[in-house]
Amino acid sequence: MTAHVVVGTDGSPSAEAAVGWAAEDAVRRGGALRIVHVREDWRRGTPRELEESLTEEARGVLETAASLARGRAPGVDVTTSLETGRPVEVLRREAEDAEQIVIGSRGRGGFAGLLLGSVSLSLAGHVAVPVVVVRGEEHGGHGGVVVGFDGSPESEAALEYAFGEAARRGAGLRALHAWQLPVMAVGSVAYTPLIEDISGTEERLATEILAPWRERHPEVEVEQTVLFEHPVFALGEASKAADLVVVGSRGLGGFGSAVLGSVSHGVLHHASCPVAVVRAKA
Repeated sequence: MTAHVVVGTDGSPSAEAAVGWAAEDAVRRGGALRIVHVREDWRRGTPRELEESLTEEARGVLETAASLARGRAPGVDVTTSLETGRPVEVLRREAEDAEQIVIGSRGRGGFAGLLLGSVSLSLAGHVAVPVVVVRGEEHGGHGGVVVGFDGSPESEAALEYAFGEAARRGAGLRALHAWQLPVMAVGSVAYTPLIEDISGTEERLATEILAPWRERHPEVEVEQTVLFEHPVFALGEASKAADLVVVGSRGLGGFGSAVLGSVSHGVLHHASCPVAVVRAKA
């Protein structure tokens, strides 16, 4: 199958925003768009008239989504697929030959469980390709990409994705490294000198981590930001002036507890723009 982006839809406002985002993303990547709608696996005995009605409704969801995608990105190659089963299982299967998966943060109908904590969190970090969660209504126009990094393999994968996205968009990249004091140092008498000392070390570390990426992508304007702050809060604030936030599925250091369910989980809940969760390559 040709390079393509997969987007899950159920006709909800959040899903429609995801379809629009995915259509533009497919164009940026020079690939096709595959729109997937999952309906429940109805038990035997469902009245034929009801089954036909539900099937027709499902097809309508796909037709509407395809029309929206073509309107947003004229010329994009769009295909649709009506699947039966559990959304998570279907989308995990779809991810096997896709460049990335795009979903809304909340949903209804065929994606009845599409709330953060169900489908979104069951995909992000659990499939090999990046998962982009489009929160709420669309917003954009800031033109920037934000990436959280800490030197872990997952954050390296996030940096690779973020630099690629910034290059495709012709956008600036804000590379954000947030750190916190070690637990044993919180009550230290030499609080201010300790913060200054650690801050200098973290600044140097951030510079070293970003150096090879700057060399690989000289066309991307990079703003390096190092903050003494909780990563979720720092990335949430940065998302207010960004079109996309990129995080790894796990981390260390400044992202010390960044398994999905902590930092990545928190960013998915609190970001003001779409969030891409990128897993390190096996």
